[in-house]
Parts: sequence; C-alpha cells; structure tokens
Amino acid sequence: MKNPVMTASGTFGYGVEFADLMDLSDIGGIIVKGTTLMPREGNDYPRMAETAQGMLNCVGLQNKGVDYFCKNIYPAIKDIQTNVIVNVSGSSIEDYVACAAAVDALDNIPAIELNISCPNVKQGGMAFGVTTEGAASVVKAVRDVYHKTLIVKLSPNVTSIADIARAVEDSGADAVSLINTVMGMAIDIVRRRPKLSIATGGLSGPAIKPVAVRCVWQVAHAVNIPIIGLGGIMNTEDAIEFFMAGASAIEIGTANFIDPAISAKIAKGINQWLDAHGYKFLSEIIGAV
Repeated sequence: MKNPVMTASGTFGYGVEFADLMDLSDIGGIIVKGTTLMPREGNDYPRMAETAQGMLNCVGLQNKGVDYFCKNIYPAIKDIQTNVIVNVSGSSIEDYVACAAAVDALDNIPAIELNISCPNVKQGGMAFGVTTEGAASVVKAVRDVYHKTLIVKLSPNVTSIADIARAVEDSGADAVSLINTVMGMAIDIVRRRPKLSIATGGLSGPAIKPVAVRCVWQVAHAVNIPIIGLGGIMNTEDAIEFFMAGASAIEIGTANFIDPAISAKIAKGINQWLDAHGYKFLSEIIGAV
C-alpha cells in the first residue's frame, strides 16, 4: 500500500462514486460495499438513524450479488490506481466459499475482507463471528479456495475479541480489521417505535472510537498478523491513536458521509504529523503504547 489509509466497506460505494470529489490514488485502498453470493434487497426502510456522535444503520448488505459484481462493477473499478478490496459476506459457509472463489479469479483485486461480524442481518455474519469455532470454520473454508490476501473483519459484540482474533489467525487469516459496528438501538418517543425497521442496528461514528481503540490494543497483544483499525476515525489525531494502539493501517467509515474527501486529507495529515513530531517512518509509532 502506498499509505495506510483505506475507506471502510459500505461507506464509499465502489469508489467510482467519489472520483469527482477526490483523487482516489491518494489513498492506500478502497474496500467496496459488502458483496454476497446471491443478490440481497437489504432491510426495509427506515434503515439509518442519526444518533449523538454517530449513526445507526441496518442496511442489511444490499447488493446485486457476486456475479453482477464480476460482470458489471469490476470492469469499472479494476483500473483505479489504488488497492481495491472486496468485502465478502454470506449466510452459510458455502456462500462465503463460492463468493470468495469468484473474487479470487479477478486479477486486479488483491485482497478480500471477510465480514464474519455484520450485526445487520438476521442470518450469516453474526452467527460466525461471535464464537472462536464459528470464526475459525468460515476462515478455514475460505482459505482453502482464496489465494490472495485474506483480511478478516471482527465484531466488538463478543466476550473476547482477542480470542476470536487468535482463532482466525490460526485458521489462515493474513490480517484482521476491527471493529465492525456496535449493536445499538434508538427509539422514536412520539411514535413509541424503534427508529430502524428491524429495531436494532450497527452504531458507527465517533461514539464507538474508544471501544475500537481498546479492541485494537487488546488484539495487538494477541496476534502476530497486521491489524487494520477502524471505528470513529474522523481526523488525523484519531488515526494516530489507532497506530499507537497497534494498527498498521486504518479505514475511514462514517466520516465519508460528512466529508467525501476526508480519507485523502487524513493520509496527508498522517505524514504531516509524523514530520512535525520527528518521526521518519510510521512504523516508529505502531504499537507505541
């Protein structure tokens, strides 16, 4: 990667939507929206709600399926001058395997991010990501068919995220990304109903940053593979916290909704911060805490 800044799945479309707003080559990577084996309509509306210092969503992995992605989306994004990574999810191990195998055949996709932690669907991700056995089973199965860089995205909605991280490392993960959203809920007190169609959803934004930093710090002491940190990163200083906690790279998520060019600004800001504090290399501050 040319720099350690990527965009988080579900917050940056397929990248091309932002091409008029920033130079996509200024960042280290784009993780495209969640892709599943078969098309998904997602959850009913409303499926987003603003909260204090964050937002809730229950989009539910809406996408047109991996075949559509390979035939129609991939040709439009394969020549973007940065790493384009596909976020892969499924409702069964077989779905994960088939989807990962299809993406494996695409020359210009160097990695996948395996979503075993999505809290927005009633079947699939959450069932695998909350136990060491479940996480290990899907990672092992995907590792058998996927031959490039395998990143596994972890959920904070577990008893011990360090145990889950160790399990996926032992099962063949090349890196882990954390955290996915935190389960939350908001209520419309006038209508006396949840603000989201399925009642609960994933909380993202600045509100979850302390949770994310804690998780990265714990996992950094548990595994030997690289960690990608995400969760509430809004500016350069937030990013530096994640590096010092042990992350080697970061993803920008909810902040993209506020400033579409924020990822490029943070990439530049990291260099400026390192220069201002007398560091020659980012590696000097990774895990410094």
